[in-house]
Amino acid sequence: MRSVGTLPTNARKLPLKSMIRGDYAMNRPLWAATIVGILTTSLSAVAAVTAAAEPRSTTHRAAKVPAVAKPVLFNTPEADAVVAAMQIYPEDNAWNQPVDHWPLHPQSAAIVASIGGNKPLRGNYDMAFVLVPPNQPRVDVRITLYPQESDKGPYPLPANVPIEGWPACEREDPRTRGLSLDAIQRDKINAGGDRHAIVVDPAKGMLYEFWQMKKAAGGWQASQASIFDLKSNRLRPDGWTSSDAAGLPVFPAIIRYDDIQRGIVEHAMRVTVQKSRKAYVAPATHCASRNNSENLPRMGERLRLKASFDTSKFSPAAQAILLGLKKYGMFVADNGLDWSLSIAPDMRIPVLHDELRKVPGGAFEVVRRIER
Repeated sequence: MRSVGTLPTNARKLPLKSMIRGDYAMNRPLWAATIVGILTTSLSAVAAVTAAAEPRSTTHRAAKVPAVAKPVLFNTPEADAVVAAMQIYPEDNAWNQPVDHWPLHPQSAAIVASIGGNKPLRGNYDMAFVLVPPNQPRVDVRITLYPQESDKGPYPLPANVPIEGWPACEREDPRTRGLSLDAIQRDKINAGGDRHAIVVDPAKGMLYEFWQMKKAAGGWQASQASIFDLKSNRLRPDGWTSSDAAGLPVFPAIIRYDDIQRGIVEHAMRVTVQKSRKAYVAPATHCASRNNSENLPRMGERLRLKASFDTSKFSPAAQAILLGLKKYGMFVADNGLDWSLSIAPDMRIPVLHDELRKVPGGAFEVVRRIER
């Protein structure tokens, strides 16, 4: 879903004299209690900051990312090996930061209520991607709606670039059954929608994302195009959108098959909400609302699953997602169905709709970044 236009960002001391004067002895019990309080608070703060800075596990990483010699689709063992070994943004990047020890946002309860405390968590099998070699031929794409907030091409676009939802769309939309990828790319059934397309160059650490991508008679066209350097923490220009309304990349957020196999999604995820606030918070750079209510989530708002939520009765695949939501949380990234997560449309990932719907919105809380 797109924005309604570029909107601006809203972007005790102790009286130490009593400790050093001779009369401190007269107040020794009070002084001692104060010191204990200071030490306790300080140690807690240090522990929280340390936890926030704790990098994710990298034991699954290969010493070298496997080479990609030709375009490789996301739903293959070859792609699993590459993305599992990749460093997707630096370890200290927001996408890789654990948030299980971050403090609560003061408006947490109100924000969660605005999204829907009784509404269920959802899984949307939507975001596909393709890996390309560093010498992938570049192709022009005509940008139709947001050329002023798009990164210029040409782009390393292979012929088999998947469109959002393919091929799992066959499970959701009977109209797509039996359709070729080319027919999906050309939108032969006029399905419309966001039609995200995602291209990753692992060797160069570059990401290319498109919104409303379509193959037309005269070549490729898209409403918006964004390029992200996965080796850098650099954000998009302030106020710029991306293929997501928040100005965020989509690829780092996708729940992939290798995430499920590892037993935990070791990165932040993306979630959509129907109503958002006219504001954004880093790493988001753009918002998509005219509503100024502080009870609504901003684009880039970070939520996590409460530590107290019992995941023991869920399947291993669902647990992998829920454990990741406890540790890394999720970013509000776009307008759409409330509490909807992006899962790769990979037929190897089991259908988790019924399980995820057992998680109510009220099991989540909004957190705020620890400033260091």
